[in-house]
Amino acid sequence: MLDIFGYLGAIITGVSLGLIGGGGSILIVPVLVYLFGTAPSLATAYSLFIVGLASMVGAVKYAKLGLIEYKTALIFAAPAFLGVYASRRFIVPAIPAEVFSLGEYVMTKDALIMTAFALVMLVAAVSMIRKKSDDHQNSPEAVKPNYNYKMIAVEGLGVGAVTGFVGAGGGFLIIPALVIFAKLPMKMAVGTSLVIISAKSLLGFLGDLSGSQVIDWFFLARLSVCAIGGILIGAYLSKFVPGKKLQPAFGWFVLVMGTYIMMMQFL
Repeated sequence: MLDIFGYLGAIITGVSLGLIGGGGSILIVPVLVYLFGTAPSLATAYSLFIVGLASMVGAVKYAKLGLIEYKTALIFAAPAFLGVYASRRFIVPAIPAEVFSLGEYVMTKDALIMTAFALVMLVAAVSMIRKKSDDHQNSPEAVKPNYNYKMIAVEGLGVGAVTGFVGAGGGFLIIPALVIFAKLPMKMAVGTSLVIISAKSLLGFLGDLSGSQVIDWFFLARLSVCAIGGILIGAYLSKFVPGKKLQPAFGWFVLVMGTYIMMMQFL
């Protein structure tokens, strides 16, 4: 029964990516950990592959609609690649099995990753709940970007490092950066975000291939197919359902999930 809910969760992951350009990893990591019993460190690796592949398919759909700003994607993605690959290749493997102990409590590597993931979820939830989009950001028409190269690059590096550590695609961090620093309209920010998420997530997954973790490719393929189906549904629904109306509701859901995961690490 849990497997059924797990595959349904993978589909919803894709729908979220297709509709609002983010939230995929926030859903798929808890699905992998709590429904499939995957170890958190491996779940973050699987998340990068599933979200990366699904985002690639979604990016193609948005590209056909002319809703991708490739120059912005390149400026953001280049430093993000460095951050996510370094995080997966060097930082995550270097974390000891037992990070620290305080009395009877022991902070393990898995608990640290899930705690960091819960913190990212809480930040993302607040961002989605409080986010208010201007009228020009909700328009599907492209607005000529006003590049702040330095801030876009810095944001890319930071997002790459953080999301590489917790195995998240980072759409909830990327989209505000694209809107604020590149002045992209919301629809174009979603499409551009999918390109960046796809590239940096798959590159981050390559960092895991050189490690000692054993990848269950058949299981990974099944979940990826579900997520791809979901993102196609989400991309279709995005024509009729404004993502801005879904973000607050999704934000409250993420807030509850993040709080629950945080509590689980200390109980």
